[in-house]
Amino acid sequence: MKTTAGLLLLASAFTASAHYTFPYLFANGALSGEYQYVRMTENHYSNGPVQDVTSQALRCYEIDPFPTTSTTSVKAGSTVGFKLDTTIGHPGPILVYMAEAPSGTKAASFNATGQNWFKIYQQAPTVTSAGLQWQSDGKSEFHFTLPSTLPNGDYLLRIEHIALHGAQTQGGAQFYIACGQLTVTNGGNGSPSPKVAIPGVYKATDPGILINLYYPAPTSYTMPGPAVWGDSKLVTRDIDSESAESTKQEKRAVLKQW
Repeated sequence: MKTTAGLLLLASAFTASAHYTFPYLFANGALSGEYQYVRMTENHYSNGPVQDVTSQALRCYEIDPFPTTSTTSVKAGSTVGFKLDTTIGHPGPILVYMAEAPSGTKAASFNATGQNWFKIYQQAPTVTSAGLQWQSDGKSEFHFTLPSTLPNGDYLLRIEHIALHGAQTQGGAQFYIACGQLTVTNGGNGSPSPKVAIPGVYKATDPGILINLYYPAPTSYTMPGPAVWGDSKLVTRDIDSESAESTKQEKRAVLKQW
């Protein structure tokens, strides 16, 4: 009896540790505090995913009542990103959407219902003889540029990782989501499109959501959602080098005190 209970507890702990959130926003060369510019999500304790593509939680998964979140100002074309509370432990794509608040509405009060969302970035897998290889595996940060012609205004910036390890059955795909709040300046005159509603953008039977990753090994993958708009691109940061340099600076500061 004790053995069974122990195994169940261990399995529960392992499941939770394999899940994740995106509580930190990177902007203007700095990483924010936890949920400073990212709306606190319902799973901030459990780390559990959304699995119903028709749920309102698929949009930003924020807590109820609406969280109090600050908004950061960034320039169009600049580098932004999200940091997880751990690392990604499941296979699947990264997708990034934005939604502009109507004139007179701030990002902090914008709920982004309806067809407001457009995709600015996505990470597709590489197809190999062994199956699909995902760039997101084991990563803890994702950085990308905002579109250079993005108009000025207040926006929600939504990151989404779709975990596909259980996606061979309908409803088995797991969605890990967060929304940051931005005010975009130095913008252009672009017209983001196509615009979609979230929820509404996906069906549970979409080929990029209902898929068996294991057998037979897939020879292709269809990215969920609309086409990407704009010229956003991945920005690679050498996190290990930055961490090492930070450690060196800390040591130098300590030595100066002696």
